[in-house]
Amino acid sequence: MMRAAIFLHRWLGVPLCVLFAVWFASGIGMMYWDFPEVTRGDRLARSPALDARAVAVSPQQAFDALHLGQAPDDARLGTFDGRPVYRFRAGGAEHVVYADSGERRGAASPALMRRVAARWAGRREEDAAIEPVERVDQWTVQGPLRTLRPLWKYAWPDGRQVYVAQSTGEVVQYTTRASRAGAYLGPIPHWLYFTPLRSRPAQWSAVVIWSSGAGTIAAILGLAIGVTRYSPSKRYSLGASATSIPYRGQKRWHMILGLLFGIGAATWAFSGMLSMDPFPAVSGDEEREQAARIDAALRGEIDLAAFERKPPRAALGELAGSSIKELELTSFDGRAAYVAAVDGGPTRVVPVDGAPLAEFDRDRITRIVADAARPAAADAHVVDRYDAYYRDRRRERPLPVLRVDLDDPFRARYYIDPKTARVVGSYSSRAWTTRWLYHGLHSLDFPWLYEHRPAWDIVVITFMLAGTALSATSIVLAWRVVARRAGAPDARATPAPARDG
Repeated sequence: MMRAAIFLHRWLGVPLCVLFAVWFASGIGMMYWDFPEVTRGDRLARSPALDARAVAVSPQQAFDALHLGQAPDDARLGTFDGRPVYRFRAGGAEHVVYADSGERRGAASPALMRRVAARWAGRREEDAAIEPVERVDQWTVQGPLRTLRPLWKYAWPDGRQVYVAQSTGEVVQYTTRASRAGAYLGPIPHWLYFTPLRSRPAQWSAVVIWSSGAGTIAAILGLAIGVTRYSPSKRYSLGASATSIPYRGQKRWHMILGLLFGIGAATWAFSGMLSMDPFPAVSGDEEREQAARIDAALRGEIDLAAFERKPPRAALGELAGSSIKELELTSFDGRAAYVAAVDGGPTRVVPVDGAPLAEFDRDRITRIVADAARPAAADAHVVDRYDAYYRDRRRERPLPVLRVDLDDPFRARYYIDPKTARVVGSYSSRAWTTRWLYHGLHSLDFPWLYEHRPAWDIVVITFMLAGTALSATSIVLAWRVVARRAGAPDARATPAPARDG
């Protein structure tokens, strides 16, 4: 049995040791760098403030121009190319109508795309090198971006690169030299986000799942072998010294590191595999239906006609003095309201039938959730700091939030932002594997450590360096095996270990 374990461990280790070294080393980069992407926050930060005088078309008029025959799932007033626009999402697609003329936005002209890219980058149009992107490249391998072809890439001498979708004229990706370098140090090698592989989603998913699964098995086998070979009661003679470990050189270091960090390496590889959802999901239809009921109760169907009583121009007038980047048209407790995104500050609520507010009524939010969750009982309280199930290492998720705990079969809890009446986080007993076996074991974001930085950084970096060292010794030993099998013996091979009797 042990001979079979050693054989399997050795031959699994040969192809996996380099991959493990890459995973551990890039894990340090993952702590501090993300894969480049354009977020809603990026768009708002680069958008000019809304000019109430330029909004000449009502939301209802703009939506009627689309002839969709269904109510919008989302409606917002923002800007595009310096002009006010309504963005409606319906049927999974976004539709844009200019709020100053009522025209639908069509495909972008070359001049428009150059102008949009230059404004985003803060650079001159004439300095940009322009090229079409008709195939997936390293920075557009994400699923949504693969469907937006053709794209146009605008690159400036300082390394800024802006990708614009021809169909919409919107910026869909933005990178700099620093963000690209950070991606190569962290997400790209860690996620195996190499273009030839990641551009084939099914094959990429299979490679990640099977390699991390094989890595888990190899780590467990190595730990088992090390435990059986290590015997404190025995002393092996190795030259002038005696030791409980029957190896010297690289094998000795490999065994020491394996005994110390083998369990961590196995759980880390396994938790990485869980990130790909390799196992059939436990049915959660009832839970999903409850979450949908709560969301629908908090944010009901958008009645665009109701906003005729207080058009966007009037809402912006009530917030005079604030730089408003966007108005979201929404509904709370059956009443129409705007949620205004203020430049550099918190959102503001502007009810159609009332004066501006800092947030929606917290007590009313609790009653709405409780009514939607019946017959389960609800208990609510305000959370002003991140907890074990609502957390953010970069501290960008909203606080304070209203936490509502339900006394239902799956012990669901919802975190609701009172400034927007949106569910911004949730957890249930069915999600414990994702929370603890994936995030807990892979990111070591246990509450007693995660909230204490730089202690978390020190612990994680130490673990990553130890894993890298373990992998490095594996590479050396694997190379010796390959060299021997290839008929090129390693002249520096260590002497044979003492026999363990």
